[in-house]
Amino acid sequence: MGYSSKLVESAVEALSMLPGVGKKTALRLALFLVDQEEEKVKQFSEAVWKMRNDILHCEVCHNLSDTNICQVCSDQSRQRNLICVVESFKDVMAIEETGQFSGLYHVLGGVISPIEGVGPEQLNIDSLISRIEKEKDEIFELVMAISPTIEGDTTIFYLSKQLKDLNVKISTIARGVSFGGELEYADELTLGRSIIARIPYEK
Repeated sequence: MGYSSKLVESAVEALSMLPGVGKKTALRLALFLVDQEEEKVKQFSEAVWKMRNDILHCEVCHNLSDTNICQVCSDQSRQRNLICVVESFKDVMAIEETGQFSGLYHVLGGVISPIEGVGPEQLNIDSLISRIEKEKDEIFELVMAISPTIEGDTTIFYLSKQLKDLNVKISTIARGVSFGGELEYADELTLGRSIIARIPYEK
């Protein structure tokens, strides 16, 4: 694709790095920005930069946060004896959209995948175990809301082995989410029903 401006070409290259954005869409976005008022474009770029520069990870659950402790962990109205274990903050957002879960979260930061060189030590597993040990009299159940893949099942199995001596119930979301699928792409109704219809985890 030929560009009459190197500046436009550079903007298209930058925008096409975004997931799901091809060169044509990136060009439309770049030309849209060219037509906007300078102040609007400045606000847009500053908002993206501020998000990337100032975003934090919650010290308790590792979710994205504006402060050291995220809004979910700080909310005393949440069901504090119930923790939903997920792969990423995207899954937290997907579950929150369903409106079917009122407990807390713990973000692992991925799943165990030896092929990709991801072991338990690279995930937020130690902090989960420490969290349960510290609050063992308060935490009743862990809901493993992890994508139903081989890697996801491996991660759940590993976690269940590590937690077997702690008095905590482990459940998994119902298989309304198809095997091999990713949680963040499940529709709200299916995901919500899967949370409600969770089942005890059996090794």
